[in-house]
Amino acid sequence: MTLQYPRVVVSDGTLEALKWLALLLMVADHTNKYLLHDASHTLFNFGRIAMPLFVFVLAYNLARPDAYKRGAHSRTIKRLALFGLLATPPFIALGGLLAGWWPLNILFALLSMTAIIYFLEQQTIRGYLIACTVFIVGGSSVEFWWPVLAFGIALWWYCKTPKIAPLIIAVVALLLLRIINGNYWAFAALPILIASTTVNIPVPRYQWLFYHFYPLHLTLLWLSTRPV
Repeated sequence: MTLQYPRVVVSDGTLEALKWLALLLMVADHTNKYLLHDASHTLFNFGRIAMPLFVFVLAYNLARPDAYKRGAHSRTIKRLALFGLLATPPFIALGGLLAGWWPLNILFALLSMTAIIYFLEQQTIRGYLIACTVFIVGGSSVEFWWPVLAFGIALWWYCKTPKIAPLIIAVVALLLLRIINGNYWAFAALPILIASTTVNIPVPRYQWLFYHFYPLHLTLLWLSTRPV
């Protein structure tokens, strides 16, 4: 007898609610990092929840049955590339990076994740090889490195085909985030994601909100750090 794993079904309104929650957590985290100089351990810990939420929303949307045929992947790649570039100057100017421009901001992590999934969807040897290349190169260059890519791909895989393998990969990826985050607070996103499958929150969709907001809020934070 084959064990049946539950399918992930989240309403569109609840997905938007997840994005808003992730957005608030991200702003709190960045405020703590750039304006308070990491003075608040609470804000830092809560900030570790933002990335897994954003990744889940993107992975879920890319796993929709008609997403690839509708060109959702290529459109998302173009948007993430554009706004990732717009966010790069304030992201670098704010400092706190390991070396110069490295690592690239989170939009490039989401871009790498989307590109990998795009090539996996092609189901060709060429596609698989390019996906592996993007994983290796992208993971070495973006925030949260390879764990964020592995986590996103695992969520996408499970949303398309519920089975044990992607669940194991997702958990291992969260465990590896301990090396980057210094704690296991990323796991706090899991009960939120599980709960999201049980509720229907009527939140309207603002498609371009996050894309515009990300470089804008980094610019405002950078301006706030300038001497008067």
